[in-house]
Amino acid sequence: MAEWIYGINPVQEALSGGRRQPQEVLALRGDRSPRLEGVIRTARAAGVPVREVERSELNRQAGHPHHQGVLLRVAPFAYADFEDLLARWRASGQPALFLVLDGITDPHNFGALLRNADAAGCQGVIVPKDRACPVTAVVDKAAAGALSHLPLCQVTNIARTLDALKAQGVWIYGLAGEEGATELYRADLHGDVALVVGSEGSGLRPNSRRHSDVLLKIPMRGGVPSLNASVAAAVALFEAVRQRLE
Repeated sequence: MAEWIYGINPVQEALSGGRRQPQEVLALRGDRSPRLEGVIRTARAAGVPVREVERSELNRQAGHPHHQGVLLRVAPFAYADFEDLLARWRASGQPALFLVLDGITDPHNFGALLRNADAAGCQGVIVPKDRACPVTAVVDKAAAGALSHLPLCQVTNIARTLDALKAQGVWIYGLAGEEGATELYRADLHGDVALVVGSEGSGLRPNSRRHSDVLLKIPMRGGVPSLNASVAAAVALFEAVRQRLE
């Protein structure tokens, strides 16, 4: 079944070489911004049909009015194969930096995590098939085009996947806020690393904890005991980036 992407930046990214085949653009009829005109030019140059419609039709199709005057119908999202993900990493010649999401269910959080992973230079993001958010228009919008560049791999079993990464020499770091975990800024993240982030409510599942080589915690100085999953992941990912720039 085809899906819809909305918003100027996500649609522009999807038209400019993403992994989801563009099928049709719905664009606001009448007075349009220069940025929206640019999206329409990109679509026509790529041979993607453009249909001009009233705002009410865009609202109906998107299910809300926050589409910025443009929707793009695309083929269903094509997940990357795990072996291809490993091959991409090996071909890069760079230390591994993978993000593993263990049960993220909120689409805004999921999109923000994908955006963080792309910005940090991750070679890919790994998610489970079950008990996790799928790729939707909301995810695409929150990811701000990251899915056009970042391989996203869906696996049946996270624990077995962590073991497969270990077999390739990748160290598994589970992000947890518990006593006994290593403080993030004391960990050595220079080598081949996979960072595991748990669900928004309960954090890492016990199986993911057991399959982690090291549990990490972000030192907190205020009264709030934890961070949003996407914020915590960004802090950890960019600590790895910082260390690799030394």
